[in-house]
Amino acid sequence: MAGLEDELGVRLFDRTTRRVSLTAAGHDFVRAIAPALSDIHAATEAARSQRGSPTGTLRINCSIAGGHQILVPFVTEFLRRYPGVKVDVVTEGRLVDIVQAGFDAGVRVANGVPPGMTIVPLHHGLRHRVVASPDYFKTHPRPVHPDDLGAHDCIRIRWPSGAPYEWEFEKDGEAMWVDVPWSLSLDNHGLITRAALAGAGLAYVAEAEVADYVASGRLVAVLGDWMPPGPGFCLYYPERRPIVGFASALAQVIAELRERGD
Repeated sequence: MAGLEDELGVRLFDRTTRRVSLTAAGHDFVRAIAPALSDIHAATEAARSQRGSPTGTLRINCSIAGGHQILVPFVTEFLRRYPGVKVDVVTEGRLVDIVQAGFDAGVRVANGVPPGMTIVPLHHGLRHRVVASPDYFKTHPRPVHPDDLGAHDCIRIRWPSGAPYEWEFEKDGEAMWVDVPWSLSLDNHGLITRAALAGAGLAYVAEAEVADYVASGRLVAVLGDWMPPGPGFCLYYPERRPIVGFASALAQVIAELRERGD
């Protein structure tokens, strides 16, 4: 590092007897070379994937709901085919720069993918449901129009930024966005589902997360004719280089399972 600093003519690290830390110039230098390091990582994984029995780690960043979409069947099938490969799935609400953060791929709703990315669809569309427990409906009428939500207890969704999410509805070309009344606000879809199961009120959640509860009768879905499919989840990766290594293999698994209709 001292040789690199001499060559650049600038100090990259502040050094004391107890610690070493980056200078402002050092932080700028690391940010600038991060994409190149990511390319080196991708090239290394691509080379490894050419071996008879590939090994290594595929890192995927996704939302919690995206994790539900990709884990089964795509990741489980990928691990079955490539037992020497590990998959590290990191779920978080905020949208991160997958290149800067060192991820091989990301999973998000298609209309939330950053520009400059190639997209591999995971399914045809994401449906939501408005649900509540049977106990809740013992004391509240079932809504038949989004305007009816004003008389209900709703579990508000909060974006990672802290801003509230307005519930989206559409029917016969009429679109509505409703800032629902609430007494409970959450930013985790799993907690929202649990709150709905406990009778806290109406919840607006992805169909895949509550399908089993609706089928078993633990939750009741309403306003179904106002809930058209929205943009689906997708795997994405930078356009500036071809998808390589393990991410390429996962994309192939996704394509095959979608073609079979699994």
